[in-house]
Amino acid sequence: MWAQHEIRLRARPRGFHLITGEIAENLPELERIDIGLAHLFIRHTSASLTINENASPDVRVDFETWFNVVVPESFPAWTHTLEGPDDMPAHIKASLLGHAVTIPIRSGRLALGTWQGVYLGEHRDHGGSRMLLATLSGDELR
Repeated sequence: MWAQHEIRLRARPRGFHLITGEIAENLPELERIDIGLAHLFIRHTSASLTINENASPDVRVDFETWFNVVVPESFPAWTHTLEGPDDMPAHIKASLLGHAVTIPIRSGRLALGTWQGVYLGEHRDHGGSRMLLATLSGDELR
C-alpha cells in the first residue's frame, strides 16, 4: 500500500514542539499497515523535523537554548538579512537538523521508542503554519 497526505500544522511560536499525535491523526491509512515506513518531509527552509525525548518539556527548551547560542541572530557576518534577523539563522538551524524523518510502522502504529516523539523545530519568530508531506508505504494488516 502507498498513501500520501499533506498535513498543515498550525502556527506555533519559535521553539521545539511535539507533533507526533497531530501527524498520526492525519494519516488514516496508518492503522491498516502491518509493516512499513512513514516518511515525513517539511516543505519549508526555516523549520525542521527531528526525533527526540517526548516526556520532559525541558529537553525542548534546552534544544532551543543550545541552537540560539550556536547560531545567533546577532552574528555580524550574515549577508542574507532582508527577511529579518531570525531568517538566516533559521535556515542554518533547519539545515543542521534536517527536513525529513523516516519512522518504521509496526502493527498500525508509528514504531517510535518509548521516550521518542517527532519534533517540529520552528526557527522563526513568526513562521506561520507549516506543511508536511507524509508518505506511507507498507504491507496491509491481514
